Amino acid sequence: MSETSLAITKFSDLANPTRFLALVRLILPWMAVITALLFAVGLYLSFTTEGDYQQGYTVRIMYIHVPAAWLALMCYSIMALSAIGTLVWRHPLADVSHKAAAPLGAAFTLIALVTGSFWGKPMWGTWWAWGDARLTSVFVLFLMYLGLIALNRAMDDASRAAKVSAVFILVGFVNIPIIKFSVEWWNTLHQPASVMRLGGPTIDPEFLRPLMVMALAFTLLFFTLHLAAMRNEIWRRRVAAQRRLSARMAARGE
Repeated sequence: MSETSLAITKFSDLANPTRFLALVRLILPWMAVITALLFAVGLYLSFTTEGDYQQGYTVRIMYIHVPAAWLALMCYSIMALSAIGTLVWRHPLADVSHKAAAPLGAAFTLIALVTGSFWGKPMWGTWWAWGDARLTSVFVLFLMYLGLIALNRAMDDASRAAKVSAVFILVGFVNIPIIKFSVEWWNTLHQPASVMRLGGPTIDPEFLRPLMVMALAFTLLFFTLHLAAMRNEIWRRRVAAQRRLSARMAARGE
């Protein structure tokens, strides 16, 4: 068997919820420990850096705001891939993935909005500016996350809810490039990208180091919480299925 075929087989094995749960049980504690260590290092570096010559110590909000904003976009992108897995490949864990990710995406988007307001007040002189394309599009993203959560809870048929949610996610994905390129497309208060850019980062290394450590910590936090949420969703569905089976058996007098 070729290495490609072996990799595909291993990936297909994870479609089995029991095998997926076994993998999560194995790696989740290690991910949690590594995440905690990264946050400890990141917070230490964040609080030991000097203030920016223009922004002063308010620049430290960046170490929370920027990773949260990145994850708000990354989470929705993962949900879009999961939606494709639901509609195209009928992967049994795909709808579990995007259902588990929606509350996490909403949380990270809310953190980005709140910390952005705290950062914007001393920098821009206002807590909020509806005319800013990025602020408005990120707020729309937050509403989309809330809509997905409400949709999943409103529909009793899990299979139908998964398909409807997947379509909603793919249609809403158009907002992701709008958020990403809004600074280039329109005149906004936000500055252009200073880390992920073709010419290399323009941010000072003193601020870049803690920012990258915090970004890695936030990313691992997301994957840790996402795997835990997927595990809980699988357990919830199994309990619900067992209750339905018990109810049918009781109705037949068995």
